[in-house]
Amino acid sequence: MQPVLNVEDIKKVEHSLANVGVSISELMHRAGVAAAREVLQLGSIHHACVLCGFGNNAGDGWVAAEYLVSKGVDVTVVTPVGQDELQGDLLRVCAKSAEAHGVTVYVAPPKDELEQLLCQQDVIIDAIFGTGFHGRVREPFSLWIECINASSAVVVSIDVPSGLSAQTGHTEGACVHARLTVTMLALKPGLIADEGRDVCGAIVVAPLAEQTEYLVQEADPVAWRCDIEDYDGVYPELSSACNKFTRGSVLVVGGSARYPGACVLAARAAARSGAGYVTLAVPHCIAGLVQSQVCDIPVLGLPSGDDGMFDAPATQLISSLAKKASCVLVGPGMRVNAHTIAIVASLLESAVPLVVDADGLNCIARLTDNALHRFPELIRRNQPLILTPHQKELARLTGSDEACSTLSATLDAARKIVWTDGGSELVVMAKSSATACVSADVALLPKPGPAALATAGSGDVLAGIITSLLSQASIAFDDLVRLCALACEVHGKAAQLAQRRYGMRGIMAHDLIEEIGLAAQSFYQEHEHDGMAAGYAAANDEAKVNN
Repeated sequence: MQPVLNVEDIKKVEHSLANVGVSISELMHRAGVAAAREVLQLGSIHHACVLCGFGNNAGDGWVAAEYLVSKGVDVTVVTPVGQDELQGDLLRVCAKSAEAHGVTVYVAPPKDELEQLLCQQDVIIDAIFGTGFHGRVREPFSLWIECINASSAVVVSIDVPSGLSAQTGHTEGACVHARLTVTMLALKPGLIADEGRDVCGAIVVAPLAEQTEYLVQEADPVAWRCDIEDYDGVYPELSSACNKFTRGSVLVVGGSARYPGACVLAARAAARSGAGYVTLAVPHCIAGLVQSQVCDIPVLGLPSGDDGMFDAPATQLISSLAKKASCVLVGPGMRVNAHTIAIVASLLESAVPLVVDADGLNCIARLTDNALHRFPELIRRNQPLILTPHQKELARLTGSDEACSTLSATLDAARKIVWTDGGSELVVMAKSSATACVSADVALLPKPGPAALATAGSGDVLAGIITSLLSQASIAFDDLVRLCALACEVHGKAAQLAQRRYGMRGIMAHDLIEEIGLAAQSFYQEHEHDGMAAGYAAANDEAKVNN
């Protein structure tokens, strides 16, 4: 797993490195060299231009320029002011050293000259702003960024694309669109969420020092980015001795006259994800319609009222059905009234693994007056409980005035819930452009799927996947958060497969369902392949040592 640190914690790591003998000057030198080496890895680099601002990030750029010159690259640095006007002794030293070693310097060139200069380059290195940047880019840098993005050269950003907040992942104006971002010490939240996903390109982490790994962990990462090997042992395997009941039985509770389709998506996704037996419990008034959409899934029509929602007698019936299931999903398309609230409250008291999604979450918000973190007894139980809110639902559960608009805010809100409960049986799967699976012990960031997932019903499909995997798996509570992350990975893989057939803009939620089986199989095979490759590599290394 790769650690993700808040920007403030990155600064703490830098200070800690200084305390163990790695000075800021040395860090700047190593950062510049690390960026330059990644540039050289691109191959056939003859001409490079480095655009530098005023801060330490600019110092990295000047060092990178000097290193590239030493490797035979023709390098030009664009700077807003002359060297003597740069603020900071360290920055001036780096600039003067680079020029002394043959770097050509352009001071505040007009737009037409900058455009002409950039069109002659193989690579443009963006060293304008660093991780401390926030707000809107001002002149002349907004003009520089416009010229960078208009060029045909490969763009490499040092630490963070200029114009992007490394903490929030948001931009407020001009922002560099990089092909590669070489970030220092550890990942930052803004690089892997929201606009950061569009502008960072490939991301390479440069640790800079041997002590970095230890110090980053000491800084208490805000989250961890998952690698494929992190799911080892979590994926449920099939036995030849299994039957439809031992493969996991799922009960999906949801639907209403207004939203009859959400529960259908969830149930079909659960079946496609490998559950051996899926039952769908819906209001009686829509049972015939729903059954016509899922001929291979039993549909139970339970008492419904004139509003097209579950009526009071349904609560006891659903409680009885839940006792026979391996896992229950409640919420998709259910809407909120006194009776659906009673259903959710009853299921929370049941002794069965439970996934609460969509209107099930809104029922909890109503039960707790939009302050779930003040009612830990409601969700404290002896069986797994997974809550799957999107950003607005999460804000509603925690009483926030606005939706959780950044990854950092989403993590904080999710932790408010899981830390209040304090148990290992609870996971909040906070859905956004970078979904976070948060338990009391850790927050995992699975690899995000494509933008095609931003479509109505996609969350219902994800809820079906996680319910199905939970029904099949025999896992300890400690592995629950990894199972949730795995469900997100399968969901994203299904979107990638569907995208090949329908295009990014053409995917609807039901298209994802048809790809889930192949997505899960593909994911498992990739995992198996990586494991074999790692084994071969280890064997080769051992052979080299023995020789």
